[in-house]
Amino acid sequence: QVQLVESGGGLVQAGDSLRLSCAPSGRAFSSYGMGWFRQAPGKEREFVAAISWGGEGTKYGDSVKGRFTISRDNIKNTVYLQMNSLKPEDTAVYYCAANEYSRTWYAPNGEYRYWGQGTQVTVSS
Repeated sequence: QVQLVESGGGLVQAGDSLRLSCAPSGRAFSSYGMGWFRQAPGKEREFVAAISWGGEGTKYGDSVKGRFTISRDNIKNTVYLQMNSLKPEDTAVYYCAANEYSRTWYAPNGEYRYWGQGTQVTVSS
């Protein structure tokens, strides 16, 4: 069983930057494909970004391309989401997700096996 713990959320102003972190428990972190999703009040969950096991592959949702960057440090067992040029519409609860190597690392439809509890990001105008 993998437990995911997100951190780094908070309240920022439009144009600011924020970095989220997700630290899965357990060993073999490098064998998990990782993703970030977000959900704003009254809206459906939205795919934000995904990264492959070794970090060579990355994918982004259209609304964050060019502003957000996903990365991972397999020595620190942590995946990051660097968010720049934040906008009020980025306000949401951000969730970290993971899939084992046997499953796809890129699942924009949300088909990840493990999920974190979420961290709130609020961007004021």
